[in-house]
Amino acid sequence: MRFSFWIGTQHTWDETLELARHAGSTGWDGLWLADHFMPNDDAELDQPMHECFSLLAALAATVPRVRLGSLVAGNTYRHPAVLAKQAATIDQISGGRFVLGVGAGWQENEHHRYGIPLGTVTERIDWFEEACQVWHGLRSEARTTFAGERYQLDEAPLVPKPAGPLPLLIGSSGQTRMARIVARYADEWNTWSTPTLWREKRQGYERALAEAARDWSTLHTSTQALVLLGPDGRAKAEELSAIRPAIGGTSAELVDAIGGWADQGLDELIVPGFTFGTGARATDALDQLITEVAPAFR
Repeated sequence: MRFSFWIGTQHTWDETLELARHAGSTGWDGLWLADHFMPNDDAELDQPMHECFSLLAALAATVPRVRLGSLVAGNTYRHPAVLAKQAATIDQISGGRFVLGVGAGWQENEHHRYGIPLGTVTERIDWFEEACQVWHGLRSEARTTFAGERYQLDEAPLVPKPAGPLPLLIGSSGQTRMARIVARYADEWNTWSTPTLWREKRQGYERALAEAARDWSTLHTSTQALVLLGPDGRAKAEELSAIRPAIGGTSAELVDAIGGWADQGLDELIVPGFTFGTGARATDALDQLITEVAPAFR
C-alpha cells in the first residue's frame, strides 16, 4: 500500500516546501493538494489559501521522486482544455509524476463569491462527463474535436503531451452515475472513508466496472481520513466521525485500523495533515506514521 501526504494549502510557501521535502525524503510515496480558493466556512474567509496548481508546479520543480496530484480539481473552475494544458505542463516539469485528480465541483461559497456558475447536481455531472471526454481526447489524440452541450473543441492540440501517463483520478462517492463515469474514464478512484465506509462505497463502483466489462484490478484506489495521533486519538476520531471520516490512536491502533482497508485491497492511503499543525509537530507526526505504521503494509 502506498502512503501519501495531503498538504493543506493554508500554509506559507516556505512551510509547504519544508513539509513536502521532508515527506519526500523520508519515504512517503505521494503529495496531494486540494483545489479550493477559500475555506468552506464564510466566517473564515480571511484565512490564507494558496492556489492548488501553482503550488503543484512549484513542488514538481523542487521535490523529486514522489507522485504529485490534485485532490481534486473542481471541473467548474476551469475549462477542461485549459486544465489539461496545466496538467501536461506540470507533468513535464515533474518528469512524468503528476496525477490529474478531478471532481464535479461542490463548494457553494466559492462559486457565489467568485461569480462562477455552479449549476444543479445533474448539470455538474453532465458537464463533468463531457470534461472527462475532453481530458481523454487531449491526453491521447494528436487533435481533439468534441461537440458537447457544454464544451466544444475544434481540432484542438495538446503539445507537448505529458511526459508520463498522466493518470486521471476521479474523486466521488455517488453509487450510480458517478460510478459509471469512473468505470469508463478513470485510471484512479478516490473517496473519503473509513474501512467500513469504504466497503459500502466500493459496491457501486464494483457494479459499474462489471457492467463496463472492466476488471477491478485496473482501477487504482485511494482514500483518506483524518488521523488523530496519541493514546486519546481513537476517542477523538470517534467524536469527529460525524463530520469527517477519521481514525486515531497509537501506532499499533492505527496499524489495526488501516488493516481494515488493506484487507480489502486498497492501493493508497492519503493522510491529511490538517490535524498535525506545523513545524516539528507536523514532521514528527509524518515520521511516526512512515516509520511505525507504514512498514506493516509494505
